[in-house]
Amino acid sequence: MSTMATNEAIRIGGIEVRFLLEGEQTGGALSMFEFGVAAGTKVPAPHSHDAYDETIYGLEGVLTWTLEGETHDVGRGEVLAIPRGAVHGFDNVGDLDAKALAVVTPGILGPGYFREVADVLARAAGGPPDLAAVAEVMRRHGLTPAT
Repeated sequence: MSTMATNEAIRIGGIEVRFLLEGEQTGGALSMFEFGVAAGTKVPAPHSHDAYDETIYGLEGVLTWTLEGETHDVGRGEVLAIPRGAVHGFDNVGDLDAKALAVVTPGILGPGYFREVADVLARAAGGPPDLAAVAEVMRRHGLTPAT
């Protein structure tokens, strides 16, 4: 198993994602990525995933998560467990940039998802993104947009 992060920074609007471990490196057990969220960033669309659990660990700043209709502020050293099927999303409503660590079990979510979403946003050239294209990318990678 490799212990080296790729150091590839994938930018999606005010979010930057860096994978530390991919499923292929852990025998499919987990994937792990660090993500930074600029102050004032509202993302992503509320969604769920039926094939994996997600655990968020706060590193810097505060992210405000909505999980099944309940609001949770996750700051440095705080943890939020997101079970399969739970509708969730997050925002950085604060004045400071935030950073968190996400652990996905099993490790079926990889950087390809974030690259594809970034490509859809890049094609929008600063205009409104094609939401149907974003939803299609989400579904292809095991995320279900909330209705």
